Amino acid sequence: MLFDKLKKYDIVLASGSPRRQQLLAEMDIPFNVLVKPVEESFPEKFSPTEAAAYLCRLKSLAFTENDLKKNTLVITADTVVALQNKILGKPGNSKEAAFMLRQLSGRMHKVITGVCLRLGNKTSVFTASTRVWFKKLSDEEIDYYVNRYKPFDKAGAYGIQEWIGHVAIRKIEGSYFNVMGLPTQRLYEELLTFLEEN
Repeated sequence: MLFDKLKKYDIVLASGSPRRQQLLAEMDIPFNVLVKPVEESFPEKFSPTEAAAYLCRLKSLAFTENDLKKNTLVITADTVVALQNKILGKPGNSKEAAFMLRQLSGRMHKVITGVCLRLGNKTSVFTASTRVWFKKLSDEEIDYYVNRYKPFDKAGAYGIQEWIGHVAIRKIEGSYFNVMGLPTQRLYEELLTFLEEN
């Protein structure tokens, strides 16, 4: 099992996201949180999938060898929301959040998470994609959500685990937890493969 393989490693989740921390804890994986700030920018020509992969690797590269012990396994992740291949970032204020939600209203969008696993000089990057369909949202519903939940730290201006996920999402294809920020089942499988050679 994975848990036997993980016993000899110190696991670092390099994410300040409470949702990622919650999900990794619910996988019964012991970890510490250590975050290195990075400039979250990427080349404009990148597709949403390329951007997610690039950003999670960038977060991993922020750690130097001096930062980590030999047996430290670092997990970094980045989630992007894409509407017709256009990336929606984190809104800066209520107006931007409401604008993003109006764009998502009544349409399908993709949520892509890139995850980077790093152990010494060995790294592995994978991505997971989930398709999400929103019902048509009224201005009152959008304003209620933005004013009450202030989703300014969330790509695409929403959290699926919050009120809007309960009332507005008609269906999803793919991992629900990926939309929260960490594709847990895929992470489990990737960790098993990653640690096979160690």
